[in-house]
Amino acid sequence: MTSIKVPPLGESIVEATVSRWMKKEGDQVSPGDTLVELETDKITVEVPAMSRGVLTKRLHAEGDVVKVDDLLGEIDESAAAAAPKREAPAASSAATPQRASASSTASSPAQPPSPSPAKAAAPAPTKAPEPAKTEVRASPAAERLAAQQNIDLASVSGTGRGGVVSKADVIEQSHDGLAPAPARSPTPPAQPGGAPHAPTSPPVPAGARETREKMSTRRKRIAEHLLESQHATAHLTTFNEIDMSAVEALRARIKERIEKEHGVKLSVMPFFVKAACMALKAYPAVNAQLDGDSIVYHHYVNMGIAVASDAGLVVPSVKDADRKGLLDIARDIGAVAKKARDGKLTMEDLTGGTFTITNGGVFGSLVSTPILNYPQVGILGLHKIQERPVAIAGKVEIRPMMYVALSYDHRIIDGQQAVLYLVRVKELMEDPATMLVE
Repeated sequence: MTSIKVPPLGESIVEATVSRWMKKEGDQVSPGDTLVELETDKITVEVPAMSRGVLTKRLHAEGDVVKVDDLLGEIDESAAAAAPKREAPAASSAATPQRASASSTASSPAQPPSPSPAKAAAPAPTKAPEPAKTEVRASPAAERLAAQQNIDLASVSGTGRGGVVSKADVIEQSHDGLAPAPARSPTPPAQPGGAPHAPTSPPVPAGARETREKMSTRRKRIAEHLLESQHATAHLTTFNEIDMSAVEALRARIKERIEKEHGVKLSVMPFFVKAACMALKAYPAVNAQLDGDSIVYHHYVNMGIAVASDAGLVVPSVKDADRKGLLDIARDIGAVAKKARDGKLTMEDLTGGTFTITNGGVFGSLVSTPILNYPQVGILGLHKIQERPVAIAGKVEIRPMMYVALSYDHRIIDGQQAVLYLVRVKELMEDPATMLVE
């Protein structure tokens, strides 16, 4: 008997919710089959079978909250060998007339089979069109997405363990144009460090004045996390504005060459990540964390990049961003943004962040007050670049301006440090050449 336990869920995550069982008690399972789907506030964890056998027990129902190492169910491996023998008679009885005839004449092979009344009466056409049925193994998320987009899972190549079709496989199939995509309202394209397309709203029944939808486990966890951030921190926000002329001019000169030579799309986000990292070195309290009555100063920067996905807000991080150059940062941002779009983020991607940048500007936000990604103590909010008249050396000029916001935990970051941090980011962005001098 093999025990099925809740696997490690990632840093600081000790519990999850049983979202959906993929197998019933008594079902045959093979290595790689998804048995159950667990949801945390960050990702969906699919628990696979590690051995062949029969699922004999499901110890938790859908909706139950479970902790790491809790027992989910049991697999009886001894039943695996007996299963094919039990299935053999059924397969024999369901065989075509030709196969049955060959079986009956096996004891006298010298006699060629000849048409018999029974054989002639057999309605062969009813058997001929019956296709060979192959079991399609897919994750719950993949099944839901395939149903929404009218994709035949049998046409999708599974890249998961044991050939299991994942949500990312279905997304890739849809992107390749092999299946019709669902209609949705126009939304901004995916932006690294900002947000991909917004989740499509469910269709509203004709004539309905209001509809009710149960909150998903992940949405509830996100809500709990945000409330915890508001209640557990002394939340405060300071603002500034940045003249983006220098960065935009630099990008205009080099972005095509960078993309051609390095395959990297150079957005404004890598510049902000670089500037934020350098400012964090000057003001390390903004990159710190409270642990009881101690302040933990991080001497590295794992830069969280807030991304809106179909499942909700996720914050993958670029590890050791402070030790990387602009191109490496751009490449890593593109990589985590793609993984977020494709549903391939891992717990390693989503944990360990020390500071976060969120970009509401890709949706047109002009100004906002971002909520801290607890237990982090600082988050930088970026917004829409908008041409505005500004006073330059006594003259009014039109410049591409961006409002920026720093939300911070006032328990360990003084207002002076917060303001000076944001001013340092502004200085670096308005003169990007200074980022070359460390």
